[in-house]
Amino acid sequence: MYLLLKNILDRFCSGVALVFISPVLLLIALWIKADSKGPVIYRQERIGRGGHPFWLFKFRTMRPASDREGLLTVGGRDHRITRAGYFLRKTKLDELPQLWNVLKGDMSIVGPRPEVAKYVQLYNEDQRKVLLVKPGLTDLASLRYFDESTLLAQSADPEQTYIREIMPAKLELNREYIEKQSFGMDLRIIFRTLRRIVMG
Repeated sequence: MYLLLKNILDRFCSGVALVFISPVLLLIALWIKADSKGPVIYRQERIGRGGHPFWLFKFRTMRPASDREGLLTVGGRDHRITRAGYFLRKTKLDELPQLWNVLKGDMSIVGPRPEVAKYVQLYNEDQRKVLLVKPGLTDLASLRYFDESTLLAQSADPEQTYIREIMPAKLELNREYIEKQSFGMDLRIIFRTLRRIVMG
């Protein structure tokens, strides 16, 4: 019953939110277009429930073809990030197009953040349990690693730090969420996420 109601609420809330914030989305789109060349929306293939790939949408915050230099963002001042992109990333406004992913049913509002195939292939059998649920816009790991790019910037080898330290810790938090998930827990995660964004 919980999962059925969660699916209904996810789609209803994301649809209502997209209608109400459409003027904001338009202003952001115009700013991105004026700030740098390239598309307004960036899409990236991520792995969803059951191991099925889907296209995740974000406002573009980097210069075109930046992902050729790596999939991880290192530091708040990564040279690939545009001026508009720096603000959008800091405020998490670049994530707003993922409300469309929620409306489509690819994602939930709360759930493990979806990963790219490159890193999912490194999951062990136990870690792959996170693929039993829909990925989400926010989760316990997002809160714990809110400043992930800053942590990676302090490493001599950011990708290995992510693979060996950060990713396993995030997956453990995801498993904790899956075992304890409830409407009460979802509301607490949403509230903590909004508070963290507002407080910077």
